[in-house]
Amino acid sequence: MSALSSSVLVSLLAAGVRAQAQAQPIQGVSVPAQGGATAAPAQGVSGARSFFMSIAMIAFSEIGDKTFLISALMSMRHPRWVVFSSASCSLAVMTILSGLLGHTCVAFIPERFTAFLAGLLFLVFGYKLTMEGLEMAKDAGVEEEMAEVEEEIAVSDMNSGMQDLESGGKAAEKKAEKARGAMGGADDLLAQALACLKRTASYVFSPVWIQVFAMIFVGELGDRSQISIIAMASDSNYWNVIFGAVVGHVACNAVAVMGGRYLANKISIRTITLCGALAFFIFALMYVYTAFTL
Repeated sequence: MSALSSSVLVSLLAAGVRAQAQAQPIQGVSVPAQGGATAAPAQGVSGARSFFMSIAMIAFSEIGDKTFLISALMSMRHPRWVVFSSASCSLAVMTILSGLLGHTCVAFIPERFTAFLAGLLFLVFGYKLTMEGLEMAKDAGVEEEMAEVEEEIAVSDMNSGMQDLESGGKAAEKKAEKARGAMGGADDLLAQALACLKRTASYVFSPVWIQVFAMIFVGELGDRSQISIIAMASDSNYWNVIFGAVVGHVACNAVAVMGGRYLANKISIRTITLCGALAFFIFALMYVYTAFTL
């Protein structure tokens, strides 16, 4: 009986030692803390939130906006893929520059303070959009802004036409010489490929492409969406903000090119404005909450 009891006691002691050895970390091996296990998913959720917030902000800011109408009207006069590629490149460049500018502010201003300022900025935007939406009629459209955009496009076309007339003779001679050179080397496959590449490049970077790029870039300077990108990119997830804003811009630009004028005449600008105001109020609360929890 004593032998049995001693064997049971030894078994229990051995089991206890094994359990204690498993519970304690081995010296020299780092075990992640409980907070570290949730840090990566939390960061992923925060990055995803910044990504989708920037997409929503662009959607509510750009539908029916000046740059939206420029893409819509220019696509009715010129090839759609030229207008789409030019406007998308212009908006992408502007978005990246704005995001980098916003992130640079964190080097000089604490992140808590920038988050609080971003919340106040979104609160001001929400208030202004609410006032603008309430002052609009229920059947308000974009006729006035579309007429203004059409006038700017006409002036831009006139300026580019005057430049073409001034350099028309020399340009025609150069084009004729290039055409004769291309015809002369038509038997050479390399010459044909180079000529095709030159034609494609000249078509993409044509005066129309440059005109759309410049109009969109200038029209976006100081716009509500640009200032919002600068504010949203002031946190650590600035690349998610930039990528989301680029995706939102490209999506809105595709809608504008495919049927922007029809959509602008059918949707209620008052509804879009008030929904945008609600979105900015939500963004303001989220950023103010983030500022007090950092």
